[in-house]
Amino acid sequence: MSIHRLISLGFFAVLLAAAPLNYIPGITDADGVAFGVFALDIFDDALHLASAAWALAAALVSARASRMFLLIFGSFYFADGVMGLITGSGYLDFGNFTYGVQDLPLGFKIMANLPHIGLGGVALLSGLFLGRAR
Repeated sequence: MSIHRLISLGFFAVLLAAAPLNYIPGITDADGVAFGVFALDIFDDALHLASAAWALAAALVSARASRMFLLIFGSFYFADGVMGLITGSGYLDFGNFTYGVQDLPLGFKIMANLPHIGLGGVALLSGLFLGRAR
């Protein structure tokens, strides 16, 4: 199995684990905020599940499909995290339309957007630089 397919399977597992976070007792507080940072809703859950399904489908289809998943998914998630870091709202959950630019503490914006920056960055770099013929 190619490195791209294995990484796509890893993304499937991570994204599948992210979807039910709001439904595990003790992870969210009384306000429904996971880990004191993430206010996930049903739309976020659906996005994570759809991304997980896409990662699994790509891994099962081919190395080329997996690489394309990593490049496209990585670009979208990384850009969403950077936008969230700059404006306080990302676009994947339509937060930039719903909330607009938010005046949030920098530390909070970093913590809230680090998962998308990290996941997107790893996916994008993996698609760009791993497993390519030299």
